[in-house]
Amino acid sequence: MLGPVILAASRSDQMRRLISAAPVTKQVVDRFIPGETVDEIVPIVQDLTAKGLELTMDVVGEDITTPEQAAAARDAYLTLVDRLKELELGTRAEMSIKLSMFGQALEGGHALALANVRPVVEAAAAIGTTVTLDAEDHTTLDSMFAIHEELRKDFPGTGCVIQAYLFRTESDARRLAEAGSRVRLVKGAYKEPAEVAYQQKHEIDKAYVRTLRILMEGEGYPMIGSHDPRLISIGQELARRAGRKLDEYEFQMLYGIRSDEHLRLAAEGHRMRVYTAYGTDWYGYFMRRLAEKPANLRFFARSMLTRG
Repeated sequence: MLGPVILAASRSDQMRRLISAAPVTKQVVDRFIPGETVDEIVPIVQDLTAKGLELTMDVVGEDITTPEQAAAARDAYLTLVDRLKELELGTRAEMSIKLSMFGQALEGGHALALANVRPVVEAAAAIGTTVTLDAEDHTTLDSMFAIHEELRKDFPGTGCVIQAYLFRTESDARRLAEAGSRVRLVKGAYKEPAEVAYQQKHEIDKAYVRTLRILMEGEGYPMIGSHDPRLISIGQELARRAGRKLDEYEFQMLYGIRSDEHLRLAAEGHRMRVYTAYGTDWYGYFMRRLAEKPANLRFFARSMLTRG
């Protein structure tokens, strides 16, 4: 399986330098990360919303080593909130945040991440939108869930992400599937050991369906994060069986992947949210997109050969 190899490469400084230096890399990265600054991303936001799509915005970057970098990440999101307010798109675009960007891994990181993320959640609420806390590797999840619970006391629309490949996830889903909750379910994109996570695709797919059924039968708001046509169809069927209306769940897919499917689902009346990342620290995000799906890796390799 190439996925674990690619995920290991995502933490390699040598591979980072090699791939970043390749002349063709930026052309390929642009498929997944369409800009580095807020100004560059604004036309993308306007274009997608004009097509009837919604967005969740991610300022990429995870390798935070100082409190000053964590504060800069917070400020980057506050700048994004200001631009969404200017564009009057606050109700169409939420934000996704990795707490590692906000200092979670530093000394005293739990309190630091909470202190940094709170003003972003507050600012988002003021313009009519919200924040979803992204899941990272399994060692960070207890902290993420605790911060999520704390934020929901004042901002109940704050969402979180759960990952189907982890053994703990079905239990987490039962706890989270309460009225007012917003939960994005994804397969998972980190290299996790066999002691905590399913390793085979068919096992992960089965766990995804079991967990999605829990969310659909619960009282919260499920967000189906998948590009898999089979899982999308199953999600629609589970929603129908649970008696959910089209505005009582949504689909989420990455910018640059299956764009025609984004438009098809939106045209059918589904809420379709495009996960749109931007920023200069793109390497880790890009490598996980390659690891998630062999087609992404083939696209990259083909581009390297034909354009390099």
